[in-house]
Amino acid sequence: RSGEMAKSTQLIDNEVFRAYATYTAIVLLKMMLMSLVTAYFRITRKAFVNPEDVASFAKGESAKKFLRTDADVERVRRIHLNDLENIVPFVGIGLLYALSGPELSTALLHFRIFTGARILHTLAYLIPLPQPGRGLSWAVGYAVTASMAYKVLKTVFYP
Repeated sequence: RSGEMAKSTQLIDNEVFRAYATYTAIVLLKMMLMSLVTAYFRITRKAFVNPEDVASFAKGESAKKFLRTDADVERVRRIHLNDLENIVPFVGIGLLYALSGPELSTALLHFRIFTGARILHTLAYLIPLPQPGRGLSWAVGYAVTASMAYKVLKTVFYP
């Protein structure tokens, strides 16, 4: 219900909290997927940063050629780092927002736009799409998190 703080025993029955849990799970799984994509790119590009990771490809001096950076691997790593910088704040602020009693429709709008923006950001980075696509998708997600933070602070200071 709008305007009422959710009680912890009612969270699973709270539609806003269920929406939060759903979209948070989606973006966290997307972020986890980036670890697998990074591993895939490292293996297929044979570009590693640790000597023990090269052991299955070569030994001794010949192993040194696999200890290198690769543009594709670095691109995927930057996507993952950007996810960490944006999804982690969304998880924390989104939880507080879900508990602040927003309207379901407004909460769904926040959660869906953020999730879509993060997926678009990843695609824009991976493909890569020309700017400002990636920058705009980042800015939209960031603005959504800022909007939720504003609502939380407004609810706390001006109930």
